[in-house]
Formats: sequence, structure tokens, C-alpha cells
Amino acid sequence: MGDCCCFVCIESGSLGLKERWGAYNETLEPGCSCLVPCMDGVKIVNLRVQTLDVKCESKTKDNVFVNISVSVQYKVIDPAASYYKLDDSKKQIKAYVFDVIRSEVPKQTLNQVFEEKEKLSSAVRHQLEDLLKEYGFAIRATPVTDIDPDHTVKVSLNQMNTQKNLKEAMREKAESDALVKIRDAEAQGQEMRITAEADAEAKYQSGLGLSRQRKAIVDGLSESVQLFQEGVPGVNSKTVMDLIMITQYFDMMEKIGCTQNKATNALFTPGGISGGVAGFGDTMRQSMMEANASGY
Repeated sequence: MGDCCCFVCIESGSLGLKERWGAYNETLEPGCSCLVPCMDGVKIVNLRVQTLDVKCESKTKDNVFVNISVSVQYKVIDPAASYYKLDDSKKQIKAYVFDVIRSEVPKQTLNQVFEEKEKLSSAVRHQLEDLLKEYGFAIRATPVTDIDPDHTVKVSLNQMNTQKNLKEAMREKAESDALVKIRDAEAQGQEMRITAEADAEAKYQSGLGLSRQRKAIVDGLSESVQLFQEGVPGVNSKTVMDLIMITQYFDMMEKIGCTQNKATNALFTPGGISGGVAGFGDTMRQSMMEANASGY
């Protein structure tokens, strides 16, 4: 038995395609199998989920060259079909992925490629499932792992984003400055209103005080006239007022005579000046000339 047989061991996760005289004979399960030398041969088929990374360059709708990386995860479901129908399965899968990417990416702009990455992945998976099913392969997933535009495009996009951020910052600063100016103007307006109200109130109080002062003077004069008439019978109000004016005149003369300020000069002009304003002006000029001539 040992002279006419040999053994082959197939590990778990794989199957063996037994060939006799070059023709497919049967499928060998994992474990140890007996073969007839010079007649039988075995082709090992991997049944595990495999990964094939495919990188393809294409041009977007807005004429940007971009490299798309797709990770194709597939599994053999029909060992005989996968081995005998495809000469190089990985090469064929890459060709199908290239075909899908170069037909789908040119329909989208660069932004759409980034935003709709899942749609591109679904298109690749759907196309591969339909094409590879008859060859004994099942597609598990086809995620798009990387989207890499040309270096000059990256620089341009970064500059565009920088300018956009600068414009946004300038707009926000302008709005902030305008808001500050509005607040300052409102504060100044409020301050002006308060100042105006305070000034108006001060003037009102000043006028009120002046009015009360004049009223008090009039009341005092009226009371003085009344008391004088009661004390001196037969004296009319005009005589009393003349007497009050003469008294005030002598009081004023006394204050001028008693002043200690040497810089104060008193100038006396005669009463009863005729000629109106012109006569008064002549009298004042003559009085000042006389005072200067006397050295007073």
C-alpha cells in the first residue's frame, strides 16, 4: 500500500480539488487524503475571507484627478468554478473595480465624491457581485478606504478654505465693531439726554429761585410801604418809595466808601441826563476823562 499511494494534508479553511490525469475528479475536505502517484494531483483553494486592496486614479466631473482606494473583501463559494473559470482572480477583480470607479467618479464633483463615498462603495459591490457570482466568488464588502486628490488640488483647497475663514473672521469682526459703535452711540445719547434733563432742571430751579427772590423783594417793599404808612399817617406810597430809594442809595455809598479793594474805583455821574443814549454816552466819556486827569 505504501508503494502505490501517497497522502496529502489539507488544512482547515481550505479545500482540495483532486485531479486525475489532469481532469477534475472530486473535492477533498480538510484533513488527510490518499492519492495515487502519477495519476492524481491536488489544487488547494482558500475558503477564508480575503482582502484585495485596489488603488485607481480617475477624473471627477470638475476635472480633478483623484486616487480612489477600495478594499475588496471576498470569499470563494464555489471552489471548482473559482479555480477553473478564472485564470487570475485577483487581476480580474482589479479590472472590474477599475471599470466601476472610472465610470462612476466622472459623474460626480470632488465634493460629491467625498460626501457620497458610500454610494461609490455600493456601486462597486453591486457590480462585482453580479460579475463574480458565476465564477464562484461572493463579495462581502467593498469599502472606499481613501480618497486622495492631487497635491496641487489639496494646496488650492486649503488656500480656498483659509480665505473663506479669513472672510468669515473679517465679517464677524465688522459686525462686532458695528455693534460696539451702536452701543457707544446709545450710551452717548443716553448721557446727552441725562445731561440735558439735568441742565433743564438746574435752569428751572435757578429761574424758580430768581422768581422767588424777586417776589420776596416785592413783598418786602410792599410790607415796608404798608408799615411806614401805618406809622406815619398822611404819607402816600410814592413818598415812601422815594425815601426807601434814598436809604438804599446811602447804603450803597457807605459800602463803596468802606471797601478795602484798592482796585475798585467809583465813578459818579450826574442824574437827569438828557439826550437819551447819546447824551448818556457823552456824560460817561466826560466823567472818565475827568477821573483820568485827576489821577484817582
